[in-house]
Amino acid sequence: MAGVQTAVALREQGFTGPITLIGAEPHQPYDRPPLSKAVLLGKAEDSAFEVDFEALDIELRLGVDVTGVRATARELDTEAGPVPYDTLVIATGAEPIELPGTEGVPGVHLLRTLDDAARLRPVLARQHDIVVVGAGWIGAEFATAARAAGCAVTVVEAADLPLAGALPAEVAAPMAAWYGQGGVQLLTGTRVAGVEDGSVLLADGRRIPAGAVVVGIGARPATAWLAGSGIAIGADAAIVADEHLRTSLPSVYAVGDCASFPSARYGRRLLVHHWDNALQGPRTVASNVIADVLGTPPQTYDPVPYFWSEQFGRFVQYAGDHAAADTVLWRGDPADPEWSVLWLRRGALVALLAVGRPRDLAQGRKLIHSGALLVVERAGDPSIPLKAASQ
Repeated sequence: MAGVQTAVALREQGFTGPITLIGAEPHQPYDRPPLSKAVLLGKAEDSAFEVDFEALDIELRLGVDVTGVRATARELDTEAGPVPYDTLVIATGAEPIELPGTEGVPGVHLLRTLDDAARLRPVLARQHDIVVVGAGWIGAEFATAARAAGCAVTVVEAADLPLAGALPAEVAAPMAAWYGQGGVQLLTGTRVAGVEDGSVLLADGRRIPAGAVVVGIGARPATAWLAGSGIAIGADAAIVADEHLRTSLPSVYAVGDCASFPSARYGRRLLVHHWDNALQGPRTVASNVIADVLGTPPQTYDPVPYFWSEQFGRFVQYAGDHAAADTVLWRGDPADPEWSVLWLRRGALVALLAVGRPRDLAQGRKLIHSGALLVVERAGDPSIPLKAASQ
């Protein structure tokens, strides 16, 4: 997503020089969200971007692994030989974390690529018993799809609640009930000790039948190939980009899941593994690549992060960053189908989670951008439009 959008944005913003887009996968560039939905369930064969690369004069080099960067020579090392560059944009995304001890074990799957979805589609069609390891966003979405396909699904989560790393406990707690309502067994506070043929062994000695195991325990930036390049990498394995999405090397940018950036809005460095970041960031990168050529001031990248998830018949949206919030407001009862949570800092909205309340999300996102202060009594009343709660 981030690589394609950068190339397209360069053309849209008037860049006329040669553009080469290199990807390790052999497929036409595609969108990832449908992989856990339409593609997985056989409702679509693929999710290729509707981009005419030939008309845009963008050269595609597919099925090519890039193995390193040599900054002094301004060249990429690839399995097909060196590739020179004047400006380099790194958009290698993230790669799923494998469950230790399951590498190469038959029946254990990840879900990140089109090939992953293709391997899993017949598994769902055969309606196997499925064990999902990890109750994060991807685990919930896959469990939803597997139930829709008629599979029996058990989700195993090491933490005490789903989405433990993403949301505060009081917000994640109501979501645990969604699994049972969706016909999925959720086992929290439970670790996997191993995977054997046809079953998953839990640390407490229990054994769960598993025709297939899907691992969704997180992802890390795909940056190992940059070792020795001189590009600064953080402790989180992300490329350390500046506010203009430049790396520590001249004429090298990084965008999307592989890079963190400083947010003046939130006062900390953000690493955002979501689709919207891979859509918004490329516009800034393209603008700044052109600014480098023209010698004009660069743009700063400081978005309000946004993502959505479809799970168990619910549309969940989140905008902002709640890490530094000092006030939490509920709009509605989390036992109901529709509700929202607001996070405020010094009276201003900094983040919100909306379940089945898209209007709250749309209005709240604008309020975060504007930095408007909210009247707490009105903001906590779900019958009042959120935009009417600003001072």
